[in-house]
Amino acid sequence: METFFELKKNKTTLRTEVIAGITTFLTMAYILIVQPLTLAEAGMDFGAVFTATAIASFIGTLVMALVAKLPFALAPGMGLNAFFAFSVVVGMGRSWQFALTAVFLEGIIFILLTLFNVREAIVDSIPENIKKAISVGIGLFIAFVGFKNAGIIVAHENTLVQLGSMGEPGVLVALIGLIGTGAFVALKVRGALLVGILGATVIGIPFGITTVREGFQIISAPPSIAPVFMQFEWGQIFTFDMLLVVFTFLFVDMFDTVGTLVGVSTKAGLMTEDGKIPRVKGALMADAIGTTAGAMLGTSTVTTYIESAAGVEEGGRTGLTALVTAFFFLIALFFSQVFLLIPAAATAPALILVGVFMASPVKDINFTDYTEAIPAFLTLIVMPLSFSISEGIVFGVLAYVFLKLLTGRHKEITPLTYVVGVFFLISLVV
Repeated sequence: METFFELKKNKTTLRTEVIAGITTFLTMAYILIVQPLTLAEAGMDFGAVFTATAIASFIGTLVMALVAKLPFALAPGMGLNAFFAFSVVVGMGRSWQFALTAVFLEGIIFILLTLFNVREAIVDSIPENIKKAISVGIGLFIAFVGFKNAGIIVAHENTLVQLGSMGEPGVLVALIGLIGTGAFVALKVRGALLVGILGATVIGIPFGITTVREGFQIISAPPSIAPVFMQFEWGQIFTFDMLLVVFTFLFVDMFDTVGTLVGVSTKAGLMTEDGKIPRVKGALMADAIGTTAGAMLGTSTVTTYIESAAGVEEGGRTGLTALVTAFFFLIALFFSQVFLLIPAAATAPALILVGVFMASPVKDINFTDYTEAIPAFLTLIVMPLSFSISEGIVFGVLAYVFLKLLTGRHKEITPLTYVVGVFFLISLVV
């Protein structure tokens, strides 16, 4: 372990890495419940998606551990799963097999783009202050998702959003969980987020939002993956709808992953002196392989998780953290009934607190130079308001390019940033 992961060089220990890996798993284990719930809306088998999600997360995170040697974990992405279920299947009226085919094609394209260093170059083209803002924006975004999932924030036709009813059972459970988990975090309790999730799940029983099914078992065989395994729809791959869906998956996943890698690496202090992520090509390949394998198994796009920040907070600095997380995804297969008990209200506090973890780089953003401050601010505010990490990056980079040009500071813009900016501009217009 010491030789392969260079623990001493990275100023960490075996114990620290193991604890960090467990913490990362505990903070993102909610995806094992949320993902089946989301894809079930598209007509997919609940249990089969659980199994596919756990295995795909294991594969992607294992590649991250052994190839990139970075402390990041992967799983099917939030937002991308909603696009899969509600936009492609429900909105466009396409089958979930059609959507899985699009995810598979996206994964293959990403493998090629990564091999030719296209994605790595895009990561390097993002200005330094925007990289810091991405971390903060992701934090705001995921906290907003938590508030929404709990019903603390709800839709309103006039003001877009408003405070939900504080008397709702789900809201009460989420608030109790938030305060309790926050106290555990403040007291530096190991696995505080998981303790909070499990505690909120138990509290949810008398509130009627946690239902224990008849025949419940703590340890059980994983649900069969057969209903969703290799379910592709090849007859539709040359349609305009397929082109549109594949492009959307590509665009959102590319910049969600880039944003997460930059944000968490910045938070962890892993960036090199010239502002680059070490072994980023391996990290991007883990994302590409995870997505391709996930589509074959029967789940939506796999991406690097911002909850990796929780493990980084615990001191995780090498791929050993990811290796431990991958192992726990494998073990989770045999505790499916436990995970399937957990309601959305119980996972919401973890999402909100991860938002807190991600917000600290805001203090390092240069707010005295407005050609830097305005793009950074747009990046971090557009993410939660548009419900999209990628759109926040688009607004930030475009603002950066235009402000530098208009103030006569065009020499500060790299050639590749110009290229990315043009691509972003086209994406907004089209």
